Amino acid sequence: MKPTLLLLASVALFLGADNTAKLNYPVAPKGDQVDDYHGAKIADPYRGLEYADAAATQKWVEQENELTFSYLAKLPGREAIKKQLTELWNYEKFSGFSKAGNHYFYFHNAGLQNQSVLYVMDSLNGPARELLDPNTYRKDGTTALAGAAPSWNGKLYGYAVAQAGSDWAEWHVRDVATGKDASDLIQWTKGSVISWAADDRGFYYSRYAEPPPEKLLTVAALDEKVYFHKLGDPQSADKPIYERPDHPNWGLDPLVMEGGRYLLLNIYTGVPGKNLLAYQDLRAANPHTVMLIPSADYGYTPIAVIGSTLYLQTNDGAQRGRVIAMDLEHPERANWKEIVAERAETLDSAQMADGKLLVSYMKDAHSVARLLTLDGKTVAEIAMPGIGTAAWSGARLQDKGMFYRFEGFTIAPAICRLDLETAKSTVLRQSKVAVDLSLYETRQIFYSSKDGTRVPMFLSYKKGLKLDGQNPTLLYAYGGFDIAETPNFRPSTVEWMQMGGVYAVANIRGGSEYGEAWHQAGMRAKKQNVFDDFIAAGEWLIASKYTSTPKLAIFGGSNGGLLIGAVLNQRPDLFGAAMPAVGVMDMLRFQNFGFGTQWVGEYGSSANPEDFKVLRAYSPLHNIRKGVEFPPTLITTSDHDDRVMPGHSLKYAATLQQAQEGPAPILIRIETRAGHGAGKPTTKQIDEWADRYTFLKSALKMGT
Repeated sequence: MKPTLLLLASVALFLGADNTAKLNYPVAPKGDQVDDYHGAKIADPYRGLEYADAAATQKWVEQENELTFSYLAKLPGREAIKKQLTELWNYEKFSGFSKAGNHYFYFHNAGLQNQSVLYVMDSLNGPARELLDPNTYRKDGTTALAGAAPSWNGKLYGYAVAQAGSDWAEWHVRDVATGKDASDLIQWTKGSVISWAADDRGFYYSRYAEPPPEKLLTVAALDEKVYFHKLGDPQSADKPIYERPDHPNWGLDPLVMEGGRYLLLNIYTGVPGKNLLAYQDLRAANPHTVMLIPSADYGYTPIAVIGSTLYLQTNDGAQRGRVIAMDLEHPERANWKEIVAERAETLDSAQMADGKLLVSYMKDAHSVARLLTLDGKTVAEIAMPGIGTAAWSGARLQDKGMFYRFEGFTIAPAICRLDLETAKSTVLRQSKVAVDLSLYETRQIFYSSKDGTRVPMFLSYKKGLKLDGQNPTLLYAYGGFDIAETPNFRPSTVEWMQMGGVYAVANIRGGSEYGEAWHQAGMRAKKQNVFDDFIAAGEWLIASKYTSTPKLAIFGGSNGGLLIGAVLNQRPDLFGAAMPAVGVMDMLRFQNFGFGTQWVGEYGSSANPEDFKVLRAYSPLHNIRKGVEFPPTLITTSDHDDRVMPGHSLKYAATLQQAQEGPAPILIRIETRAGHGAGKPTTKQIDEWADRYTFLKSALKMGT
């Protein structure tokens, strides 16, 4: 929710009414903190801004929001942009289609509801009834579902609720027939899942210790433990069944495999794309933990268990992924059997049902899929309706069909069912948007980075685009954590194209687009490759006459916010505007807060002398140079972000504002009752994008 618009009267915050003079920024609370990193003295004058609830921080945040919203209010076009965004957002949305027992579950949003509503059907073509509506919890829509898990027989539904965008979530259990909740309440889970026992008498889950109230935003995510919860018991009666006190920063996820005999334990050491794997035989008189994969050198994702044979998706022995079978009674590597060999495309996911294996690949960062026999022979190629992304729901072994969602930058989402007998897809739900998408197109190009690496990039825009260097262009990327950026449909993207803009997504290194090698080429000591790839994308767009520096804006969030902050320091001359969102900006202290403990594998740690040198060289906060003319910059964060704590963006904004030499605005927009992004209400999303595009319209000097 925005601060009150008595802000509009705050013209004293400007030195000039034409918005071209340098802004008079609020004075941030400042101290004399200096840290010693291996003999290097590093000042941290805005350390106090890490404490979100401190009176001095709150006062400064209010002043910064006052400045930002006053500035934006003076710019023309916001109401028209918001109106158009609202119209584009107002379409039926479907997600999470799945089957459990005799029930089918899915989420539906009528268009402008703040949160999607959970529905259930008793047959695939039968009527749907509402099972859970999170919009009833708060009028402002800031209570969201943060996890969902139907029981094996589909009669019970576990769901997690999060407040104000927090990663902290509470689990409840709802009776599907009556729509009423049981007394069960599970607290202090964070980014975790639950996995039901085969007889639905309870479930396995992971949780952290309850933190002090004043540390909810900043407490480090340490000492996660796996518990079993028996339905009807208080949480205090739950006993831990697995923990790793020898590695307090490890993450643990339980997974009961279909059939209920085996409980798998995914163990994450902090390096994305890599994990350990253990299991318990739940039929044993005294189940004990057996390590299957004792070291995190590769990634292992369970697909299914048939008898004692465990099928796994892995990059062990295959940088771009393969499928193997392991006998749990004889799990030695010598007994592993390869089912699907590595291919040129990158294996994205694998599902098993009806005696078949569905493998979904990324081919140059967009989806292709094949149906195979259980010994890896091709049954059929699955037709995809364009350059887009297929997201497959989990399947049960006896299912005759699989569900997936397909979408693209210029393709409205659809929920489809793949018939496993015919290998044909049927559209079950199709989103219909208030715009003719045939007026727009997406093409994929490839460009060379600084070291000659070939990098793909998607370009979406209105057909008939003139390559005259005058097109406002929004360049986005992520570049980390083994996460691929594949085509997706967003109303905000369509709005940008309607405004005459080009939307560019660069598939830079650090993601999983081309397997683990692509990821490793953008992590730790090789992180500069990520920035070089992004800078090269901007240079290509300019050289190819899509845009020019005054018309080129850059945007990224979280690890992508770090990206924007880093390249803005390295090449402030290349870009016409920048929008870093919820970014990891202090690379010397990130590991001290929240999930930062689990990012050390990706980034390294300033506690290590060699890592410190790398992190210090690109840390957005620590490479801001005074006397530089930075382009117009709109920083966004949230006051309840407990994944990337708001102090990252607050300290970065205070430092950048004081370093700015030129007149271009350096603004920060701090959302209230919001977190890192998950569960953000529709109203807040529309407002945020209306502010961003109003800002860009002015910064890039876009016409009416």
